Amino acid sequence: MENNQITLSIRNVSKTYANGVKALNNISLDIPSGMYGLLGPNGAGKSTLMRTLATLQDPDEGDIILGEINVVKQKEEVRQTLGYLPQEFGLYPKAKAEDLLDYFAVLKGITNWASRKEVVEALLKQTNLWDVRRQKLGGFSGGMKQRFGVAVALLGNPKLLIVDEPTAGLDPAERVRFLNLLSELGENSIVILSTHIVEDVSELCTRMAIISKGQILQQGEPLNAIEELQGMIWRRIVEKSMLPALEQEYKVISTKLLSGRTVVHVYSEENPGNGFELVPPDLEDVYFTTMAGYNQKQVMLQEREVQL
Repeated sequence: MENNQITLSIRNVSKTYANGVKALNNISLDIPSGMYGLLGPNGAGKSTLMRTLATLQDPDEGDIILGEINVVKQKEEVRQTLGYLPQEFGLYPKAKAEDLLDYFAVLKGITNWASRKEVVEALLKQTNLWDVRRQKLGGFSGGMKQRFGVAVALLGNPKLLIVDEPTAGLDPAERVRFLNLLSELGENSIVILSTHIVEDVSELCTRMAIISKGQILQQGEPLNAIEELQGMIWRRIVEKSMLPALEQEYKVISTKLLSGRTVVHVYSEENPGNGFELVPPDLEDVYFTTMAGYNQKQVMLQEREVQL
């Protein structure tokens, strides 16, 4: 069987806005086919990188290569094989789903009526919107609108699909439905999921990067990153009033409320004692440890990889 897999190579990409904000600072990533998670807080530079990959803005410096296409210099070629679902996108509320998708298909160059009818029907079924195809988009729920956005993004069978913060604001059932849809898409395409929600990456992505303040702090496979933290994450349930003292004494990476009390996770290579118990790490622990800069071994490895 022919291997249609493609790779996206990002090398030394930087972007500073006119107001002086350095949104991307010497970013380098290799993104293979499949689901790739770009994880970071709001304002980390995720949307700037997504807009740059989607040819909506140029980097100040650096190279981006998709397969054999230079993304910065060959924008039209990129757009022919790109699907982009931005964080916020406008829809015509009075248009019916089937009619608007058909209109977008024409814009995408699918001019033959029979071919277009087939594509529109297949995409509405794939995104589980076939039964509501004659409904107006203004009456769609948040999850239905997001799935319609994916249907539009999938027109033309893109090799690169970018989805920016797709599950923010969705209720739990819609989020699951949406993630199930995305998980089906990453076989012969690159699907980049940009999000601040750790669970989205944990459930979907075979590879990931953590970005903060325009810099890549860590990249690799989530399972390997979790394995790196084995034996280093400790938990204790405390009264909220104890938190300031614990933060002074330990490397606290996260806190959560549980029935009025606070669950504290700390990073420590040795048993911290004082009532802490060892717990298996998860991707949330990886994220918070990396963001706090405690996982220095991983950061140093990452810096060495970029230099090589």
